Amino acid sequence: MSAGDVERLAKALAGEHAAVFAYGLIGARTTGALRARMTQAFDAHRARRDQLRSFITARGGRPAEAAPSYAVPVVPTTAAEAVRVAVHVEKGIAAAYLELVACDDAALRKYAALALQESVTRSYSFQPSLDAAFPGMPPPAPPSPSPTATGD
Repeated sequence: MSAGDVERLAKALAGEHAAVFAYGLIGARTTGALRARMTQAFDAHRARRDQLRSFITARGGRPAEAAPSYAVPVVPTTAAEAVRVAVHVEKGIAAAYLELVACDDAALRKYAALALQESVTRSYSFQPSLDAAFPGMPPPAPPSPSPTATGD
């Protein structure tokens, strides 16, 4: 395994630590069906976090521990804000797994691709909008102005 793969695993782990924190915060501030969905997301990210820790350890690395807290775009007080934070978290996780998809290890590439798919699906389930053709990647640059013919 290359050093770059270990770095990518570490980035994905950092993202999962942040996701577990954020979904804990969101779950504590929601109710009903939304809370159940946020709890499912919390459990999924916790499981991914634990898998990533195992991957790093199995490869001789030392997984980083979670920070005491993480920045969120807003501390949710409404369902709409909770959804906004969840979508923000999933987009960040998608970016981390998109990097991991580029690793040398074929099994990790498959793992990352499935995690990326789950994250994008979860994000879409919270806020069904197609705002990015390739989730996790920056949007393309706007097209250059095209020259217009003048009718001289």
